Amino acid sequence: MKKKEFKAESKKLLDLMVNSIYTNKEIFLRELISNASDALDKLYYQSLTDTKIDRKKEDFAIWLEIDDKNRTLTVSDNGIGMTEEELENNLGTIAKSGSFDFKTEKEKKEEIDIIGQFGVGFYSAFMVSDKVEVISKAYGQTKAYKWVSEGADGYTITPCEKKDFGTDIILHIKKDDEDESYKEYLDSYKIQRMVKKYSDYIKYPIKMNVEHEHLKEGTKEEYETVTETESLNSMVPIWKKNKKEVTEEAYDDFYKSKFFDYEKPLKTISTYVEGMSTYHALLYIPSHAPYDFYSKEYEKGLELYSNGVLIMEKCSDLLPDYFAFVKGIVDSSDLSLNISREMLQKDRQLKNIAKNIEKKIKNELENMLEKDREKYEEFFKNFGMSLKFGAYNDFGLHKDELKDLLLFYSSKEKKLVTFKEYLSRMKEGQENIYYASGESIDKIDLLPQVENVKDKDYEVLYLTDYVDEFVLQVLMDYDGKKFLNVCDKDFDLDTKEEKEELEKTNKKYKDMFTLMKEDLKGEVEDVRFTHRLKNHPVCLTTEGEISNQMAKVMNAMPIDQKVSSKKIMEINEKHPIGEKLKTLYKKDKVAFKQYTEVLYAQARLIEGLSIENPTEISNIICDLLAK
Repeated sequence: MKKKEFKAESKKLLDLMVNSIYTNKEIFLRELISNASDALDKLYYQSLTDTKIDRKKEDFAIWLEIDDKNRTLTVSDNGIGMTEEELENNLGTIAKSGSFDFKTEKEKKEEIDIIGQFGVGFYSAFMVSDKVEVISKAYGQTKAYKWVSEGADGYTITPCEKKDFGTDIILHIKKDDEDESYKEYLDSYKIQRMVKKYSDYIKYPIKMNVEHEHLKEGTKEEYETVTETESLNSMVPIWKKNKKEVTEEAYDDFYKSKFFDYEKPLKTISTYVEGMSTYHALLYIPSHAPYDFYSKEYEKGLELYSNGVLIMEKCSDLLPDYFAFVKGIVDSSDLSLNISREMLQKDRQLKNIAKNIEKKIKNELENMLEKDREKYEEFFKNFGMSLKFGAYNDFGLHKDELKDLLLFYSSKEKKLVTFKEYLSRMKEGQENIYYASGESIDKIDLLPQVENVKDKDYEVLYLTDYVDEFVLQVLMDYDGKKFLNVCDKDFDLDTKEEKEELEKTNKKYKDMFTLMKEDLKGEVEDVRFTHRLKNHPVCLTTEGEISNQMAKVMNAMPIDQKVSSKKIMEINEKHPIGEKLKTLYKKDKVAFKQYTEVLYAQARLIEGLSIENPTEISNIICDLLAK
């Protein structure tokens, strides 16, 4: 018996696959089961036109057998089998695709699903085996053949005996070493879990004899070991069932068991699409964010199947980052698979499916926002930040897709509102959308600048998340209405006459403000009187794109370069403190400086900013109180 050699390039590919391409050894069983399913598909297809084949679809099955004593795991099928020539062609040359050669245009029209590249997937067996035997008898043939290989050195093909047609693949499991425990692939519970994980939705039953402990008949405490034949896979995935036949409870139970969540999902989306891409999708929006959702450790992605065979546990390409909270499954027969089924080609089909899924998720969220506001607000509480980041990231590339899904707290409505709802209530002649930012709703509500705006019956959006102002800067406007911070120096609700009067006053006390600016040693860009404060003595406004809150957020980041906002200290001219400053400026420059420093410290505290010299400010206040 002469051993045949693999071609040189096949030797290299075998070594590369075993040592590099397959990072997860478990998937060898998925590959062999998929190949067995292919063989069953072939014979089933042939039976549709060949009346001599006395076998119905329900007769087809895949068998797994563990022989712990001899360290073998066998995968058998009663499919079409292989001739000597087919064994040579399919297994003698790595990456020879039996399924591809078999598939015809007629078969495509009959919608017979055949997946896999037999040669490449089969060789994953060598990740866990030091010897592989393939015993096969082709349907309609009288002779059977055995293919045997111990790896890249080569293989033999010899005649053998086999009662029925089909294929047996016998894996001689490697011995354990320091790095790997291979005996786990001889454990029936491990094999059952692997089938459930990767091949649960293969359309043929996967059977195995499983030992169970049962109470011996006629006894109360004596047990005996009983061997039972079990089907390990469910065969029909829930996402391929008619939606009318699946209860909400069934969808919820599947979600909780599949994605290890103790709560049912907030929203279930089941869809089937035909056209440029054909696929089933079962998507879930969780009712709460995972503990690591906003951390670097969180991995987004949907489980990707090809005809019920798990290809990837988390295919990140199917979800944009801003919909990373979605969990679920996509099953398609249109995907182009390359060497291990683990590595998906970045093809047009995948991109098209991803685009459709994104659109579907967005439509469902919009529908929830419109028809079930309470549920949407619950969703937004958990995942609104993800949408905000989506609008802000990539220089606002996706802002138009997401802006109508964003919610912000309204000073007038006392609840979360959309931009569209804000616009519907804008006062006649109002040109801007007003907002204010801070650590909390209560703190923003107490800002002097906000109080004045509310008094004039304008609505203000309260921004409490650190990303909020960055989002509005990227959006720039909504439906032509620009966003304006009520703490910005250019914000002004005064009449023309009031503005002219204030301008004259500020010119009159220009020298006083210059001295105050000098006393604060460059902390502020300018000092001036304002009418924007109702009963409050002082506030800080900003000039430029960086507000006080934005600077606070950016400086909290782990970066070397710090930023600062251009602060302007504004003093309420109509408050008694205004007259006090005018008097001190003329009569007591020392006290004037003390008042200036205390006012600036007050303004910082109101904005939620820290004071660099609290002890000094405390001493100044005590001195002033003692006078």
